Amino acid sequence: MQYYNNYSYNYMDMDPEFYQRPIMQVDPYTYPQNFPMALQLIREAVSGEREDQMFYSYLISIAPTQEDKKIITGIRNDEMKHFGLFRQIYFELTGQMISPSQQGEFKRPSSYCQGIKQALLGELAAVEKYRKILFALQNRRHINMLTEIITDELRHANLYNLLYSKNECHEEKEE
Repeated sequence: MQYYNNYSYNYMDMDPEFYQRPIMQVDPYTYPQNFPMALQLIREAVSGEREDQMFYSYLISIAPTQEDKKIITGIRNDEMKHFGLFRQIYFELTGQMISPSQQGEFKRPSSYCQGIKQALLGELAAVEKYRKILFALQNRRHINMLTEIITDELRHANLYNLLYSKNECHEEKEE
């Protein structure tokens, strides 16, 4: 592939172990084979709700400006909505209620910038997971709900990227 300034970029060159990875056992694109995996991923998403709330509350408490606090508060509120949507989808698919863990612990980031970086990477990882759920959905309403969640996660990643840049986090030493 050719990119800017004729620099050749080969994705597989970035990961020399690409060919040694085990082949996925579940085809993420084929229903109904992907359905049990999707249900498990929904349970996992909901199970981390308590830790996520504590993490967002901590980030808000250490945010350096009101603008940062407002952005992170908006993201936290979206995430709480997502947990509700996941519970609703799970109930409609299985007839069973799924409740979040009431216990939770999170590891405090060493700095605000480290927290922002952690949140940014978490949002991107969530998109990868949630796509697998999306591939297993058949109901248009559920697909729309997951599409909303995924596009929110992408928007959140962009907002965290803004905060990372705005706070000049790239200048902070890595630990």
